[in-house]
Amino acid sequence: MSINRLQKIISESGLLSRRKADLLIKQGRVTLNGRQAILGEKADPNSDHILVDGRDLPKRLNPKVLLLNKPYGVISSCKDDYGRKTVLSLIPSHLRPGIHPVGRLDFDSRGAILLTNNGDLTLRLTHPKYFHTKTYLVWVSGQPSQSILDNWRRGILLDGKMTMPARIEVLDKVNRKTLLKVVLKEGRNRQIRRIATLVGHPVQDLQRISISNINLNGLQEGKWRELKKNEWISIIN
Repeated sequence: MSINRLQKIISESGLLSRRKADLLIKQGRVTLNGRQAILGEKADPNSDHILVDGRDLPKRLNPKVLLLNKPYGVISSCKDDYGRKTVLSLIPSHLRPGIHPVGRLDFDSRGAILLTNNGDLTLRLTHPKYFHTKTYLVWVSGQPSQSILDNWRRGILLDGKMTMPARIEVLDKVNRKTLLKVVLKEGRNRQIRRIATLVGHPVQDLQRISISNINLNGLQEGKWRELKKNEWISIIN
């Protein structure tokens, strides 16, 4: 027996994230044994008949997690309507079925991004309640004062809401720019870039070097590697 909540079963099939599965169940687009499914109910994928938009779930995929060092100018999505290069295009075609990027890394940013078919991992790393850290190396214009950095550490008003406290360390100062190490527990849209602009020190370069306990560790830009289970399992346990 492998009884689990429907949204977890759907996400583990690689078809959708758990959050999207929740939405489809609420919209009545999921059936269980011929009737409309109810959010929160459980099923056994080996014996129960589950349909999403009238189609059977794909066979359950073996969990797969890839770490990619995304270059500048690559889109963090599975496809792009304008024909731009995506993170999926940087991995071999035989590994792509069911794989999706976990969260986003801006077009003009580079560094660590995870790709997976594991819905639990996606949920844990994208839902704000889990507070997984992400670490960035950021070159900013000028040399921010101690008071500016202290305010940034405590939190900055962004879109009418204070950001969570951040860890910020000055690593280097060269001519008219400063290298910062920034550690966040949240990931609002273009958060670092927007804050840096607000405090008068716009970002010149931004690289994410780690996601939770997963680090680039010398992985070259544009390259990827498949993570061993013991590297990512602690995130969802």
